[in-house]
Amino acid sequence: MLVQVALPVPLYRVFDYSVPVDVNASSSSSLPHIGCRVEVSFGRQTLIGIVVAHTSETDSSVPANKLKPINKCLDAEPILDANMLKLAHWLARYYHYPLGDVLAVILPNLVRQGKSLDLLITHWRVLPHASDNDFRANAKKQKQQFDMLKLHGERGASEDVLLLEGMERAFLKTLEDKGLIERYIEPKQAPSPVKLAKMPLDLNDEQQLAVAAIVAAHEAERYTGFLLNGITGSGKTEVYLQAMQAVLEAGKQVLILVPEIGLTPQTRARFASRFAAHIVLLHSGMNNTHRLQGWQDCRSGHAQIIIGTRSAVLYPFANLGLIVVDEAHDGSYKQQDTLRYHAADVALYRGLQYNIPVVLGTATPSLEHLKLVDDSKLVECQLLTRPGNAKPATMQLIDARLQSTHQQTTDDGARYDTGLTDALIGAIRQTLEAGNQVLIFLNRRGYAPVLLCEACGWQADCPRCDAHLTVHYNSQSQHNTYNSSYLKCHHCDWQAYIPTVCPDCGSQNVDAKGMGTTRLSENLHAIFANPQASKELYPIIQIDRDTTRRKDSWENIYQRINQGNPAILVGTQMVAKGHHFPNVTLVCLPNADRGFLSADFRSPEHTAQLMVQVAGRAGRGDKSGRVLIQTLQPDNELLLKLVKDGYLSFARELLQERKMMGLPPHSHAALIRCEGKTLAATTQALKDAVANLPHGHNLAVLGPIDAPMSKKNSRYHAQLLLLAKDRRQLHHVLNQWWQPVLALPSAKYLKLTLDIDPVGW
Repeated sequence: MLVQVALPVPLYRVFDYSVPVDVNASSSSSLPHIGCRVEVSFGRQTLIGIVVAHTSETDSSVPANKLKPINKCLDAEPILDANMLKLAHWLARYYHYPLGDVLAVILPNLVRQGKSLDLLITHWRVLPHASDNDFRANAKKQKQQFDMLKLHGERGASEDVLLLEGMERAFLKTLEDKGLIERYIEPKQAPSPVKLAKMPLDLNDEQQLAVAAIVAAHEAERYTGFLLNGITGSGKTEVYLQAMQAVLEAGKQVLILVPEIGLTPQTRARFASRFAAHIVLLHSGMNNTHRLQGWQDCRSGHAQIIIGTRSAVLYPFANLGLIVVDEAHDGSYKQQDTLRYHAADVALYRGLQYNIPVVLGTATPSLEHLKLVDDSKLVECQLLTRPGNAKPATMQLIDARLQSTHQQTTDDGARYDTGLTDALIGAIRQTLEAGNQVLIFLNRRGYAPVLLCEACGWQADCPRCDAHLTVHYNSQSQHNTYNSSYLKCHHCDWQAYIPTVCPDCGSQNVDAKGMGTTRLSENLHAIFANPQASKELYPIIQIDRDTTRRKDSWENIYQRINQGNPAILVGTQMVAKGHHFPNVTLVCLPNADRGFLSADFRSPEHTAQLMVQVAGRAGRGDKSGRVLIQTLQPDNELLLKLVKDGYLSFARELLQERKMMGLPPHSHAALIRCEGKTLAATTQALKDAVANLPHGHNLAVLGPIDAPMSKKNSRYHAQLLLLAKDRRQLHHVLNQWWQPVLALPSAKYLKLTLDIDPVGW
């Protein structure tokens, strides 16, 4: 007998190996189990692979008696069960990706490296001889951390628990070096049954119907996909919590997917306040050890509630009972490199695997999900009212053509345009004086998007990409250093100093044009936080990737906002996703036109989703909210449709347009991207690919054309789009065509990638 092994190599096949008699870890006379890791020789490398089948005949040209033997088996029992292997095969088949590489995406780094999977956890405890006298007077932080550990008694506590309580790993190491505490290893104990920590809230009729439908599907052990279509602030989270209660009390696990890392701590706090349960967080910010622990907790059943970003949907589960995909419309659920899966689609497949309900929750459903409702593949549950007396925020357009923009004066007497109309400034001031908070949304970080010479028209462009360099500058920074004042490409991270004169003509009239969140924050600071301009000083809180990069920075900002004091929040799309700011009563969108003018056919949908999600941050508490949209195109039909009739009516109109044009979701797409050193080479490879399409394929072929950004990081990109009315027909063609395309002579030394169901092109 031979074993077939999937290896992490970009080849669409598995590899046959023979088995020495003494290789198996559990028995010298049996083969390694399917789903176990084995170490094998592959060319000059030694790789870790997964056994996917046993066979008596080899498909390779090498005779069976000449095949290489596996070096050793790393597991006595399978680490991937039948469900996980079935998932891997489905992912490989649907996304046309090598099985070995699929398994490499599914498995944590330490598992792929062959590390032990023992369920052990580090504990810390205070040593008997340690006392308060061992600390110097100025070692207050060490003493505070020591006292925190002392509260856990003689046995101490696990490192996970201590870190969640606010302990810092560096201080644990310091106290250990001083001989005051010690670490010890214990096997993980099975968690206690889940208990309610707080009583549920009262539900309205719509919420009760949604909970009843989800619980009924769970009790019947029947797969059902639900679209929980609820306006912002309608209590979707409470529906999740009460549906989860029945699942958790039955001893099952619940998986909650969130779109951003920033949402995981606040989501955990919300669920931990309701349930006394073992909650595991899974996201890309974890180190390899914690990721392995989380993977093992899910696989063994120790994890009862799992909260994670998109990759969490690929984890193994011992007893999964419910999957919730929060903000299911969000584009971050689509993986943009390696295995290009969509987490919401994979969640629906896993629900079918386990015969469990899957809930896609959103205030702005994607057109794909609305189409699935129309096709009776999802059950829609609508939440159209907010609990209690809370009313949805009212939307109002401000015609920037008719309003004068607010002007400010610099210290040297120069006048500049703040980009905000006087009407908007007045509404902000009125809201702050009433003791409330204002959120201003601008989806462009940095100081300004372009650096321009007003004498000759030179622009600061990235030398490695077809993109302008973003100006990063902060006049409020204490030190005007390279770190606070520079040009940066947001595509390849190339950075440069800001020139004082134009490199082309030598003119000093080099100016930053446009506005990013930093510039907007500075303009608002001059109006509302300057003693010379405002009687009352209000804090300006900037929320973007630049201000939340440091550890715990987002948590600190969130805590500051929730103190409820009057303040202006300036943020990118980070603030649009699921956050609860009870004291925000006014949301401003000073630049609402960009998204409706894009060449991307999905841009109006994504722009509307973003606008509605941001608008939903207003009036979430007992206070009413309003949304002011500043626009230069108040007659835009799509914008008017969104404001007057709401998102669902807007989305239905877009869906009808897509049907007339034969675009997704009324067709199915595959996008082939080619990357190389020259644009001519990438385009030629795609032309050869088109020439190799099977005769009579009946697909719409668009391209090859230059990618929207044809040059990125000094590499050139071209693309080819295939559209089909029937999904099976598209995959039938790809099964015959894709692998031969990779072997084309013109594709040598180029990078070809296939994206099934792309989110944009």
